[in-house]
Amino acid sequence: MLLPAGGAGNPAAAYAADGAQQRVYEVNHSVFGEIGTYTNLIEQAGPTKTVKTSAHFVVKALGISMLCDDAERTEKWQGDRLVSFEGVTKKNGDTIEIKGQANGSSFVISSPLGTITAPGTIHPANPVSLKSLQSTTMMRVDNGKVEQVKLSGGGETTVSVNGNSVKAREYEITGSTHYKIWINNEDIPVKFVVDDDSGEVTFTLKK
Repeated sequence: MLLPAGGAGNPAAAYAADGAQQRVYEVNHSVFGEIGTYTNLIEQAGPTKTVKTSAHFVVKALGISMLCDDAERTEKWQGDRLVSFEGVTKKNGDTIEIKGQANGSSFVISSPLGTITAPGTIHPANPVSLKSLQSTTMMRVDNGKVEQVKLSGGGETTVSVNGNSVKAREYEITGSTHYKIWINNEDIPVKFVVDDDSGEVTFTLKK
């Protein structure tokens, strides 16, 4: 059974009985409105952290489904280092599989783009905490593409989350794609925005 954490005006995660933390985000597109949900389940065992992600998106126009996107992904971390990644994305009937494994000082990624050897400091494009943003090399979780990015910001602000004003720090990630992330005082991303080719996609943490 999952129980909501935090009081009114302070949206946070939900906690499973074993201490795992579950964060469910409502996803809205600037053109198509509400399109689905995005969930991170975070399990910590000593220095080892496992992040399991589920994404379910459906884009409709005039009642007709234009895009159906489902994904299941698993990240394993040792301390601040990503040691393995497995992801399967099903988009309009096509399946994209991505696998990554730490190898010495590198991280080797296999995807439809081929085999890529990236720096061992690489992080996936999945905001879990402030530390998850602090790398100059990022892997796209939907296709395995590797890109150079820059993190900036960190100023204190307030952000609207489910009609509540939440204190947070605002960060930006710039690369081939632009991201904005708001992280509250509990180191939880309460909202993030991805500037997609088709418009802005906003992920908002549910209560």
